[in-house]
Amino acid sequence: MLLSELQTGEKGVIVKIKGRGAFRKRIIEMGFIKGKTVEVILNAPLKDPVEYRIMGYEVSLRRSEANLIEVITEKEAINLQEDDTQKILTTESDWVDIATNRSKTINVALVGNPNSGKTSLFNIASGAHEHVGNYSGVTVDAKEGIFHYKGYKFKIVDLPGTYSISAYSPEELYVRKYITNENPDIIINVVAASNLERNLYLTTQLIDMDATAVIALNMYDEFEKSGAKFDHETLSKMIGFPIIPTVSKTRRGIDKLFDQVIEVYEGKNAISRHVHINYGENIETSISNIKKALKSSGNIGTEISTRYIAIKLLENDREIKPIVEKLPNKNEIYKTLDSQIENIKNEFKEEPETVFTDARYGFIDGALKETFQTGKTDTMKFTRAIDSIVTHKFWGFPIFFLFMWIMFQGTFTFGEYPMKFIEWCVESLSKLLSGAMPEGPFKDLLINGVIGGVGGVIVFLPNIVLLYFFIAFMEDSGYMARAAFIMDKVMHKIGLHGKSFIPLVMGFGCNVPAIMATRTIESRNSRLLTMLINPLMSCSARLPVYMLFVGVFFSKHAGIVLFGLYLTGIILAVIMAKIFKRFLFKEEDIPFVMELPPYRVPTWKSITRHMWSKASQYLRKMGGIILIASIIIWFLGYFPHSSNPDNQEGNSYIGEIGHFMEPVMRPLGFDWKISVSLVSGMAAKEVVVSTIGVLYNEPEGATLPHRIELAEKADGTHVFTPLVALSLMVFVLIYFPCIATITAIKNESGSWKWATFVIFYTTILAWFMSYLVYQIGSIIIK
Repeated sequence: MLLSELQTGEKGVIVKIKGRGAFRKRIIEMGFIKGKTVEVILNAPLKDPVEYRIMGYEVSLRRSEANLIEVITEKEAINLQEDDTQKILTTESDWVDIATNRSKTINVALVGNPNSGKTSLFNIASGAHEHVGNYSGVTVDAKEGIFHYKGYKFKIVDLPGTYSISAYSPEELYVRKYITNENPDIIINVVAASNLERNLYLTTQLIDMDATAVIALNMYDEFEKSGAKFDHETLSKMIGFPIIPTVSKTRRGIDKLFDQVIEVYEGKNAISRHVHINYGENIETSISNIKKALKSSGNIGTEISTRYIAIKLLENDREIKPIVEKLPNKNEIYKTLDSQIENIKNEFKEEPETVFTDARYGFIDGALKETFQTGKTDTMKFTRAIDSIVTHKFWGFPIFFLFMWIMFQGTFTFGEYPMKFIEWCVESLSKLLSGAMPEGPFKDLLINGVIGGVGGVIVFLPNIVLLYFFIAFMEDSGYMARAAFIMDKVMHKIGLHGKSFIPLVMGFGCNVPAIMATRTIESRNSRLLTMLINPLMSCSARLPVYMLFVGVFFSKHAGIVLFGLYLTGIILAVIMAKIFKRFLFKEEDIPFVMELPPYRVPTWKSITRHMWSKASQYLRKMGGIILIASIIIWFLGYFPHSSNPDNQEGNSYIGEIGHFMEPVMRPLGFDWKISVSLVSGMAAKEVVVSTIGVLYNEPEGATLPHRIELAEKADGTHVFTPLVALSLMVFVLIYFPCIATITAIKNESGSWKWATFVIFYTTILAWFMSYLVYQIGSIIIK
């Protein structure tokens, strides 16, 4: 609870002070320290300020200041005692003890550049299993973890990787808003030791924000190999942030890092202090004048440093202006701001934003000249040697397509053996239960509903895991960024740029995180366009459908057929992007700016962690949506139950639904059962396979591929042929994304309009493409 929330006459014990700078120093000197009891005496007539009693004397605080003091009430203390099954609260000293323990919760935010090893540090520290990709944009949302260390409880948040905390991209804005709104106790600024100058730019912005931070000088082993020398202790004294060398993958320096976090949190660190970056006499005068105008309002509050607000106003930061809009003297502030911006322009012949950027890099350059000495070993030699081949103007594209082909061929070939084993287990279980159980609806549900549905999908688990192995390898090694690099010109031709390529390739794994990854694209139009075409990237949920029918009808050319399906999705995405760019979005040319990180050998720990994460997600889906969908499909197919098996399917609820849809789907080669399977697949594409497993249940106990081979129409012809299978796979490739993807598009675009548009255009396109495949194929076969 915040101190401002206490009512007149209520008491609270102080847990922590969240303010910073002069406010924090003043408030602590007045006795507002952890463990002290404070009581509300009275409110001013307008409810602000409020008079409090602490340490035997009265003092008044504004509510904005009281908002920055966290307390625990007696009632909360009693509840905590009961929750922890400890002794019942009896004295005020017990209350104080609980507040003291509560104050040992440290809220930590991880902030750093992409590829700085920030998420690796988060995984090591918290034991979480977030995937670490070697390119910008993997962490597209804040991830939270909790761990305990030396009697402290750490709530650690991994914020999106960002090069700065301006308001240029959604991720930058997200990080800045989190820091200002959530006000974490400590920021761990993760800095890549191999690229100090660029990484420290973000550090200078944290200094301007008056943040309390500790720097993790990460990947220090690579820095040492280069032979460079760095006096990080001297630099830490210059900037007021303790600096600790770390190597996340080996846990080197991690304990020492959190020792420093505790010291800074407790106010016992001699290095931690607030410093100002000196921007030169002219700029400092402008900052000072704007600060005076801000403070004259009397309502600026203490949540954000007035110096930081002044700097952001001079940089013409659009996200900071709403703060000024609330102030009574906003016209005076804007008048002062305009005159100071004009002074800077006249003095430097540059926009103030450029002047501040140059000054920050000047500060970094000066600091590194005193503390840093370049190494003699060229650590990028290996990276440049590989890049000379994989980004070559002639070899680049063939190598990329070769990697894609190996991925799909490997997914089928290496996954076939464990898939056959799981298939044998499912078949054996089905036969065992079939012989042991008496006839009836429960037996039918278990064999044809649960095992026929879920079992038909779970056999493809090895293929899903292998697909993610290849994707994780490309991400972790750094090759994915090169793929974006070589594809930039192609992307540009369709109105996008290379940065859009990464979310598209991520779509091969799952469309949902791929949609979220579009946040890294600065242009809103490019971001929306990437979202609209992303569902055409064939996600892993579609893979069970492909594996089932490719295995039955195209096993000799499995890799080529799989590659062809994925390539079809890519080609359609290019065509639709071109159409959308012409008719839906205005021209918007955004420069292609993206880091090409050094190549790194992916660790087996990272890759297997990623594979296990996806496998567990797949298994959870088996026990969730696919199990539920299988039971629902079985129920609709079993009831109303008929004593005549020949009439059962046509008279069931699902038979009526299927026969209603069949005329629309018949030109694609689909019967009513296939049509129903496609409708159920709107929830999740794996459900298409489970539904087929439930509906095509003869002969009982046989594997699903065998049942598909034997499925016949009323006239004795086969339901499934190679042409029908190909038409079906094309339809599944394109039509209605799953509900989760539609929801992600709605959330990221901020409108149901675009989500609804995706539903309709993909379904119409799917029908048209499958129609062409089936009708043209039928003519060729004849």
